[in-house]
Amino acid sequence: MKLSRRDLIQGAVTVGSLWALGCATSGSSGGASGESDSQEKGASGAKASKPLSILILGGTKFLGPALVESAQARGHTVTLFNRGKTNPGLFPNVEKLQGDRDPTKAEGLKALEGRKWDAVVDTSGYVPRIVKASAELLAPNVGHYTFVSTISVYKDASKPGLTETAPVATVADVTTEDVDTHYGALKALCEQAAEKAMPGRTFNVRPGLIVGPDDPTDRFTYWPVRVARGGEVLAPGTGHDTTQFIDARDLAAFIILGVEQKLSGPYTATGPSKPLVMRDFLERSKKALNSDARFVWAHPSFLEKHKVEPFGDMPVWVSPTGEDAGLLRVNIDKALAAGLTFRPLEETVRDTVAWFNAEPPERQAKLRSGIKPEREKEVLAAWHQEHDKGNAHAG
Repeated sequence: MKLSRRDLIQGAVTVGSLWALGCATSGSSGGASGESDSQEKGASGAKASKPLSILILGGTKFLGPALVESAQARGHTVTLFNRGKTNPGLFPNVEKLQGDRDPTKAEGLKALEGRKWDAVVDTSGYVPRIVKASAELLAPNVGHYTFVSTISVYKDASKPGLTETAPVATVADVTTEDVDTHYGALKALCEQAAEKAMPGRTFNVRPGLIVGPDDPTDRFTYWPVRVARGGEVLAPGTGHDTTQFIDARDLAAFIILGVEQKLSGPYTATGPSKPLVMRDFLERSKKALNSDARFVWAHPSFLEKHKVEPFGDMPVWVSPTGEDAGLLRVNIDKALAAGLTFRPLEETVRDTVAWFNAEPPERQAKLRSGIKPEREKEVLAAWHQEHDKGNAHAG
Protein backbone atom coordinates (compact mmCIF):
# COMPACT_ATOMS: atom_id res chain seq x y z
CA MET A 1 0.00 0.00 0.00
CA LYS A 2 1.38 3.41 -0.97
CA LEU A 3 0.83 6.04 1.68
CA SER A 4 -0.45 9.46 0.67
CA ARG A 5 1.20 12.65 1.88
CA ARG A 6 -1.75 13.12 4.24
CA ASP A 7 -1.16 9.64 5.71
CA LEU A 8 2.46 10.50 6.31
CA ILE A 9 1.90 13.79 8.05
CA GLN A 10 -1.61 14.25 9.29
CA GLY A 11 -3.16 10.82 9.56
CA ALA A 12 -6.60 9.70 8.53
CA VAL A 13 -9.70 11.88 8.35
CA THR A 14 -11.02 10.29 11.52
CA VAL A 15 -8.14 11.75 13.50
CA GLY A 16 -9.77 15.16 13.28
CA SER A 17 -8.04 18.53 13.42
CA LEU A 18 -4.34 19.07 13.81
CA TRP A 19 -1.96 17.83 15.98
CA ALA A 20 0.03 16.70 13.75
CA LEU A 21 2.81 16.32 10.07
CA GLY A 22 1.48 17.78 9.68
CA CYS A 23 1.64 15.44 10.30
CA ALA A 24 3.45 16.63 15.28
CA THR A 25 6.49 17.11 17.21
CA SER A 26 9.27 17.59 19.97
CA GLY A 27 12.79 17.56 20.51
CA SER A 28 15.26 20.13 21.48
CA SER A 29 17.25 17.15 21.26
CA GLY A 30 19.01 17.75 18.04
CA GLY A 31 22.19 15.81 17.60
CA ALA A 32 23.82 12.70 18.94
CA SER A 33 25.28 14.29 22.04
CA GLY A 34 22.06 14.07 24.03
CA GLU A 35 22.43 17.69 25.09
CA SER A 36 19.26 19.73 25.15
CA ASP A 37 18.78 22.71 22.90
CA SER A 38 20.28 26.00 23.99
CA GLN A 39 16.77 27.47 23.91
CA GLU A 40 14.67 25.19 26.07
CA LYS A 41 11.84 27.56 26.98
CA GLY A 42 9.19 28.38 24.45
CA ALA A 43 6.75 31.28 24.39
CA SER A 44 4.82 29.92 27.37
CA GLY A 45 7.75 30.42 29.75
CA ALA A 46 6.68 33.90 30.94
CA LYS A 47 3.81 36.39 30.76
CA ALA A 48 3.38 38.34 27.55
CA SER A 49 3.98 42.09 27.64
CA LYS A 50 0.42 42.68 26.46
CA PRO A 51 -2.52 40.33 27.15
CA LEU A 52 -4.57 39.50 24.07
CA SER A 53 -8.00 38.12 23.35
CA ILE A 54 -7.58 35.04 21.15
CA LEU A 55 -10.25 33.07 19.32
CA ILE A 56 -9.35 29.44 18.56
CA LEU A 57 -11.31 27.64 15.85
CA GLY A 58 -11.34 24.08 17.18
CA GLY A 59 -9.29 23.87 20.33
CA THR A 60 -10.32 20.65 22.06
CA LYS A 61 -8.11 17.95 20.53
CA PHE A 62 -4.32 17.49 20.73
CA LEU A 63 -2.86 20.76 19.43
CA GLY A 64 -5.93 22.73 20.49
CA PRO A 65 -5.60 22.13 24.24
CA ALA A 66 -1.86 22.82 24.02
CA LEU A 67 -2.68 26.17 22.41
CA VAL A 68 -5.19 27.04 25.13
CA GLU A 69 -2.71 26.17 27.86
CA SER A 70 0.13 28.08 26.20
CA ALA A 71 -2.05 31.15 25.65
CA GLN A 72 -3.32 31.12 29.22
CA ALA A 73 0.20 30.68 30.59
CA ARG A 74 1.16 33.83 28.71
CA GLY A 75 -1.76 35.75 30.24
CA HIS A 76 -4.09 35.80 27.24
CA THR A 77 -7.87 35.35 27.25
CA VAL A 78 -9.16 32.51 25.08
CA THR A 79 -12.47 31.85 23.35
CA LEU A 80 -13.18 28.51 21.66
CA PHE A 81 -15.44 28.04 18.64
CA ASN A 82 -16.39 24.50 17.62
CA ARG A 83 -19.30 22.09 17.33
CA GLY A 84 -19.12 21.10 20.99
CA LYS A 85 -18.72 17.41 20.15
CA THR A 86 -15.07 16.68 21.03
CA ASN A 87 -14.08 16.87 24.71
CA PRO A 88 -16.81 19.43 25.53
CA GLY A 89 -15.88 19.36 29.23
CA LEU A 90 -12.38 20.70 28.69
CA PHE A 91 -11.57 24.15 30.02
CA PRO A 92 -14.76 24.90 31.97
CA ASN A 93 -13.62 28.48 32.64
CA VAL A 94 -13.01 29.29 28.97
CA GLU A 95 -15.71 30.97 26.88
CA LYS A 96 -17.11 28.53 24.33
CA LEU A 97 -19.09 29.43 21.25
CA GLN A 98 -20.89 26.72 19.33
CA GLY A 99 -21.41 26.48 15.61
CA ASP A 100 -20.04 24.91 12.46
CA ARG A 101 -17.05 25.89 10.34
CA ASP A 102 -19.22 25.26 7.28
CA PRO A 103 -21.52 28.29 6.99
CA THR A 104 -24.09 26.17 5.11
CA LYS A 105 -24.62 23.84 8.09
CA ALA A 106 -26.93 24.53 11.03
CA GLU A 107 -26.06 27.90 12.61
CA GLY A 108 -22.75 28.00 10.80
CA LEU A 109 -20.56 30.93 11.91
CA LYS A 110 -23.41 32.96 13.39
CA ALA A 111 -21.92 32.90 16.91
CA LEU A 112 -18.89 34.83 15.61
CA GLU A 113 -20.84 37.65 14.00
CA GLY A 114 -20.17 41.07 15.52
CA ARG A 115 -17.55 39.77 17.96
CA LYS A 116 -14.04 41.20 18.17
CA TRP A 117 -10.76 39.55 19.10
CA ASP A 118 -7.14 40.56 18.82
CA ALA A 119 -6.26 37.36 17.01
CA VAL A 120 -7.63 34.11 15.62
CA VAL A 121 -5.93 30.70 15.47
CA ASP A 122 -7.45 28.32 12.94
CA THR A 123 -6.52 24.73 13.82
CA SER A 124 -9.24 22.98 11.87
CA GLY A 125 -9.31 24.25 8.30
CA TYR A 126 -9.01 21.76 5.46
CA VAL A 127 -11.28 23.17 2.75
CA PRO A 128 -10.60 26.59 1.14
CA ARG A 129 -14.30 27.52 0.96
CA ILE A 130 -14.64 27.04 4.71
CA VAL A 131 -11.44 28.89 5.61
CA LYS A 132 -12.47 31.72 3.30
CA ALA A 133 -15.81 32.02 5.10
CA SER A 134 -14.32 32.36 8.57
CA ALA A 135 -11.43 34.61 7.51
CA GLU A 136 -13.68 37.00 5.59
CA LEU A 137 -16.24 37.14 8.39
CA LEU A 138 -13.61 37.89 11.02
CA ALA A 139 -11.35 40.18 8.96
CA PRO A 140 -13.02 43.47 10.00
CA ASN A 141 -12.95 42.57 13.69
CA VAL A 142 -9.60 40.87 14.32
CA GLY A 143 -6.05 42.02 13.87
CA HIS A 144 -4.28 38.76 13.06
CA TYR A 145 -5.15 35.32 11.63
CA THR A 146 -3.05 32.19 12.18
CA PHE A 147 -3.73 29.27 9.91
CA VAL A 148 -2.29 25.89 10.92
CA SER A 149 -1.25 24.32 7.64
CA THR A 150 1.19 21.45 6.96
CA ILE A 151 4.49 20.66 5.26
CA SER A 152 2.38 18.56 2.90
CA VAL A 153 1.70 21.76 0.93
CA TYR A 154 5.06 21.42 -0.82
CA LYS A 155 4.76 20.20 -4.39
CA ASP A 156 8.05 18.28 -4.54
CA ALA A 157 9.21 16.59 -1.33
CA SER A 158 11.82 14.39 -2.99
CA LYS A 159 14.79 16.55 -2.02
CA PRO A 160 15.91 17.63 1.46
CA GLY A 161 16.20 21.26 2.52
CA LEU A 162 12.82 22.58 1.38
CA THR A 163 12.22 26.19 2.43
CA GLU A 164 9.07 28.29 2.58
CA THR A 165 9.76 29.59 -0.93
CA ALA A 166 9.41 26.12 -2.51
CA PRO A 167 6.47 25.67 -4.90
CA VAL A 168 3.26 24.38 -3.34
CA ALA A 169 0.96 21.68 -4.64
CA THR A 170 -1.90 22.63 -6.96
CA VAL A 171 -5.12 21.02 -8.10
CA ALA A 172 -6.85 21.46 -11.45
CA ASP A 173 -10.32 21.75 -9.92
CA VAL A 174 -10.00 24.40 -7.21
CA THR A 175 -13.58 23.75 -6.11
CA THR A 176 -12.89 20.15 -5.09
CA GLU A 177 -13.29 19.30 -1.42
CA ASP A 178 -11.76 15.84 -1.66
CA VAL A 179 -9.30 16.22 1.21
CA ASP A 180 -8.04 12.64 1.06
CA THR A 181 -6.94 12.94 -2.57
CA HIS A 182 -5.78 16.57 -2.62
CA TYR A 183 -4.78 17.18 0.98
CA GLY A 184 -1.62 19.22 0.38
CA ALA A 185 -3.06 21.27 -2.47
CA LEU A 186 -6.21 22.10 -0.50
CA LYS A 187 -4.15 23.16 2.50
CA ALA A 188 -2.16 25.45 0.19
CA LEU A 189 -5.41 26.93 -1.11
CA CYS A 190 -6.57 27.41 2.49
CA GLU A 191 -3.41 29.40 3.18
CA GLN A 192 -4.13 31.57 0.16
CA ALA A 193 -7.76 32.08 1.16
CA ALA A 194 -6.77 33.31 4.60
CA GLU A 195 -4.08 35.59 3.19
CA LYS A 196 -6.48 37.05 0.63
CA ALA A 197 -9.04 37.83 3.33
CA MET A 198 -6.43 39.37 5.63
CA PRO A 199 -3.44 40.42 3.52
CA GLY A 200 -0.28 40.99 5.53
CA ARG A 201 -2.02 39.82 8.70
CA THR A 202 -1.96 36.06 8.12
CA PHE A 203 0.55 33.72 9.77
CA ASN A 204 0.64 30.40 7.90
CA VAL A 205 2.30 27.78 10.12
CA ARG A 206 3.40 24.60 8.32
CA PRO A 207 4.04 21.90 10.94
CA GLY A 208 5.68 18.60 10.32
CA LEU A 209 4.68 15.53 12.30
CA ILE A 210 3.11 16.68 15.58
CA VAL A 211 3.81 14.39 18.52
CA GLY A 212 3.61 13.97 22.27
CA PRO A 213 0.96 13.20 24.90
CA ASP A 214 -2.63 12.94 23.60
CA ASP A 215 -1.58 12.19 20.01
CA PRO A 216 -4.55 10.25 18.61
CA THR A 217 -2.55 8.71 15.76
CA ASP A 218 0.28 6.90 17.64
CA ARG A 219 2.66 7.71 14.78
CA PHE A 220 5.37 8.86 17.19
CA THR A 221 3.97 7.07 20.23
CA TYR A 222 4.74 3.69 18.70
CA TRP A 223 8.47 4.09 19.22
CA PRO A 224 8.63 5.12 22.91
CA VAL A 225 6.03 2.48 23.78
CA ARG A 226 7.81 -0.19 21.77
CA VAL A 227 11.23 0.76 23.15
CA ALA A 228 9.85 0.71 26.70
CA ARG A 229 8.64 -2.85 26.13
CA GLY A 230 12.23 -3.82 25.35
CA GLY A 231 13.64 -6.92 23.71
CA GLU A 232 14.59 -7.14 20.06
CA VAL A 233 13.14 -4.21 18.10
CA LEU A 234 12.86 -4.01 14.31
CA ALA A 235 14.31 -0.65 13.24
CA PRO A 236 14.31 0.91 9.75
CA GLY A 237 17.28 1.55 7.49
CA THR A 238 20.86 1.99 8.59
CA GLY A 239 20.03 4.22 11.52
CA HIS A 240 21.58 7.23 9.79
CA ASP A 241 18.41 8.53 8.11
CA THR A 242 17.23 11.91 9.39
CA THR A 243 13.83 12.30 11.02
CA GLN A 244 11.80 15.34 12.10
CA PHE A 245 8.83 15.95 14.39
CA ILE A 246 7.60 18.56 16.86
CA ASP A 247 6.02 18.25 20.30
CA ALA A 248 2.51 19.73 20.19
CA ARG A 249 3.38 21.86 23.22
CA ASP A 250 6.39 23.38 21.45
CA LEU A 251 4.34 24.03 18.33
CA ALA A 252 1.64 25.70 20.42
CA ALA A 253 4.21 27.91 22.15
CA PHE A 254 5.60 28.99 18.76
CA ILE A 255 2.13 29.77 17.43
CA ILE A 256 1.27 31.93 20.43
CA LEU A 257 4.64 33.67 20.09
CA GLY A 258 3.81 34.33 16.44
CA VAL A 259 0.43 35.76 17.43
CA GLU A 260 2.09 38.11 19.90
CA GLN A 261 4.68 39.22 17.35
CA LYS A 262 2.11 39.42 14.55
CA LEU A 263 4.20 37.25 12.28
CA SER A 264 2.96 36.96 8.71
CA GLY A 265 3.64 34.67 5.79
CA PRO A 266 4.59 30.98 5.81
CA TYR A 267 6.78 29.37 8.48
CA THR A 268 7.79 25.72 8.39
CA ALA A 269 7.64 24.43 11.96
CA THR A 270 9.13 21.08 12.84
CA GLY A 271 12.20 19.96 14.76
CA PRO A 272 14.57 19.47 16.33
CA SER A 273 16.87 22.42 15.77
CA LYS A 274 19.76 20.19 14.67
CA PRO A 275 19.62 17.06 12.50
CA LEU A 276 18.40 14.00 14.37
CA VAL A 277 18.99 10.54 12.89
CA MET A 278 16.89 7.48 13.69
CA ARG A 279 19.69 5.71 15.57
CA ASP A 280 20.10 8.63 17.97
CA PHE A 281 16.35 8.99 18.37
CA LEU A 282 15.91 5.35 19.37
CA GLU A 283 19.06 5.07 21.47
CA ARG A 284 18.20 8.21 23.41
CA SER A 285 14.66 6.93 23.89
CA LYS A 286 16.09 3.68 25.20
CA LYS A 287 18.28 5.52 27.70
CA ALA A 288 15.47 7.85 28.80
CA LEU A 289 13.21 4.87 29.47
CA ASN A 290 15.86 2.62 31.06
CA SER A 291 15.00 -0.02 28.47
CA ASP A 292 16.85 -3.18 27.46
CA ALA A 293 15.76 -2.78 23.82
CA ARG A 294 18.09 -4.20 21.15
CA PHE A 295 17.68 -2.63 17.73
CA VAL A 296 17.89 -4.67 14.54
CA TRP A 297 18.53 -2.24 11.69
CA ALA A 298 16.97 -3.58 8.51
CA HIS A 299 18.01 -2.23 5.12
CA PRO A 300 15.23 -0.50 3.11
CA SER A 301 15.47 -3.21 0.43
CA PHE A 302 14.84 -5.88 3.05
CA LEU A 303 11.87 -3.97 4.43
CA GLU A 304 10.44 -3.52 0.94
CA LYS A 305 10.91 -7.21 0.21
CA HIS A 306 8.94 -8.09 3.33
CA LYS A 307 6.30 -5.41 2.69
CA VAL A 308 7.18 -3.33 5.75
CA GLU A 309 5.92 0.15 4.89
CA PRO A 310 7.80 3.37 5.66
CA PHE A 311 5.89 5.52 8.13
CA GLY A 312 2.97 3.11 8.39
CA ASP A 313 4.81 0.11 9.85
CA MET A 314 7.95 2.10 10.68
CA PRO A 315 6.68 5.49 11.89
CA VAL A 316 8.64 8.76 11.65
CA TRP A 317 10.87 7.22 8.97
CA VAL A 318 10.82 7.57 5.19
CA SER A 319 13.21 6.01 2.71
CA PRO A 320 16.21 8.24 1.89
CA THR A 321 15.27 7.96 -1.78
CA GLY A 322 11.98 8.46 -3.60
CA GLU A 323 9.28 11.09 -3.89
CA ASP A 324 8.98 11.66 -0.11
CA ALA A 325 12.71 11.49 0.70
CA GLY A 326 12.83 15.15 1.79
CA LEU A 327 9.60 15.18 3.76
CA LEU A 328 11.35 14.69 7.12
CA ARG A 329 14.35 16.80 6.14
CA VAL A 330 12.90 20.29 5.63
CA ASN A 331 14.60 23.59 6.44
CA ILE A 332 13.33 25.37 9.58
CA ASP A 333 15.80 28.27 9.75
CA LYS A 334 13.07 30.87 9.34
CA ALA A 335 11.06 29.56 12.29
CA LEU A 336 14.16 29.19 14.45
CA ALA A 337 15.06 32.82 13.77
CA ALA A 338 11.52 33.82 14.77
CA GLY A 339 11.79 32.06 18.14
CA LEU A 340 10.83 28.41 17.66
CA THR A 341 12.29 26.40 20.55
CA PHE A 342 12.13 22.80 21.70
CA ARG A 343 12.05 20.80 24.90
CA PRO A 344 14.48 17.89 25.22
CA LEU A 345 13.61 14.81 23.21
CA GLU A 346 13.81 12.74 26.39
CA GLU A 347 11.03 14.80 27.97
CA THR A 348 8.69 14.17 25.06
CA VAL A 349 9.54 10.45 25.10
CA ARG A 350 8.91 10.04 28.83
CA ASP A 351 5.77 12.18 28.82
CA THR A 352 4.36 10.23 25.88
CA VAL A 353 4.88 6.88 27.60
CA ALA A 354 3.44 8.19 30.88
CA TRP A 355 0.33 9.44 29.07
CA PHE A 356 -0.11 6.25 27.08
CA ASN A 357 0.29 4.05 30.17
CA ALA A 358 -2.51 5.99 31.85
CA GLU A 359 -4.92 5.34 28.97
CA PRO A 360 -7.66 2.68 29.34
CA PRO A 361 -6.48 -0.93 28.82
CA GLU A 362 -8.44 -1.28 25.59
CA ARG A 363 -6.65 1.80 24.19
CA GLN A 364 -3.25 0.48 25.21
CA ALA A 365 -3.97 -2.92 23.71
CA LYS A 366 -3.90 -1.66 20.15
CA LEU A 367 -1.49 0.95 18.88
CA ARG A 368 -2.90 2.80 15.89
CA SER A 369 0.43 3.00 14.07
CA GLY A 370 3.52 0.85 13.77
CA ILE A 371 4.07 -2.77 12.86
CA LYS A 372 1.96 -5.28 14.79
CA PRO A 373 3.85 -7.40 17.37
CA GLU A 374 3.20 -10.72 15.64
CA ARG A 375 4.23 -9.27 12.28
CA GLU A 376 7.38 -7.78 13.80
CA LYS A 377 8.35 -11.24 15.09
CA GLU A 378 7.91 -12.72 11.62
CA VAL A 379 10.06 -10.05 9.98
CA LEU A 380 12.75 -10.31 12.65
CA ALA A 381 12.86 -14.07 12.14
CA ALA A 382 13.27 -13.55 8.40
CA TRP A 383 16.03 -11.03 9.00
CA HIS A 384 17.90 -13.44 11.26
CA GLN A 385 17.50 -16.23 8.74
CA GLU A 386 19.09 -14.11 6.01
CA HIS A 387 21.65 -12.44 8.24
CA ASP A 388 22.78 -15.58 10.09
CA LYS A 389 23.00 -17.49 6.81
CA GLY A 390 25.18 -14.76 5.39
CA ASN A 391 27.46 -14.82 8.39
CA ALA A 392 27.77 -18.61 8.18
CA HIS A 393 28.85 -18.40 4.53
CA ALA A 394 31.29 -15.60 5.37
CA GLY A 395 32.84 -17.79 8.07
